[in-house]
Amino acid sequence: MNISNPYDGTRRAGTVGRPLPGVEIRIIDRETGREVADGEIGILQVRGPNVFIGYWRMPEKTREELLDDGFFITGDLAMIDDHGYVQIVGRDKDLVISGGFNVYPREAEEVIDEQAGVVESAVIGLPHPDLGEGVTAVVVLQPGASLDEAEVLGHLEGRLARYKQPRRVFFIDSLPRNTMGKVQKNQLRQQFQDTYR
Repeated sequence: MNISNPYDGTRRAGTVGRPLPGVEIRIIDRETGREVADGEIGILQVRGPNVFIGYWRMPEKTREELLDDGFFITGDLAMIDDHGYVQIVGRDKDLVISGGFNVYPREAEEVIDEQAGVVESAVIGLPHPDLGEGVTAVVVLQPGASLDEAEVLGHLEGRLARYKQPRRVFFIDSLPRNTMGKVQKNQLRQQFQDTYR
């Protein structure tokens, strides 16, 4: 445990809360390595007595993710709101960089998931010859729903900036998950890797 919404006091929906006593956090810009201001998105790092001392028999991975000053790189993209609460916006490895713009998949997924007939979605970046990565959505529909690609894309018009909108939408029966229930976006990237080639 690093961060938690309080049992006593204000719980803020959409956040994971504040650092627990004895735990320090910082949000670091992924390009410069400098701490960002509140309200800006960066990589969440934590330090405290609860942080492990390293990966079992993996010294290289330990050196990569456990810094000399004791902070651990979580891999989460996060921001601190104006009340000091942490909001997780995604995973650094899932960030899509399209045409030089950062696209946070969760933002697009939330808008897609609002659409009637959609169970859930996953937004990924796929190799694109002009943009670096093409924003792409993979959608699971409710049984009997009959949405097509144009309808999903039409739903996003005016709700997301153009560069955040998927260029393609694919439909599958279910999203691949690991034993913890997390969506395996790496499998989706592999499955659809040739989309823009």
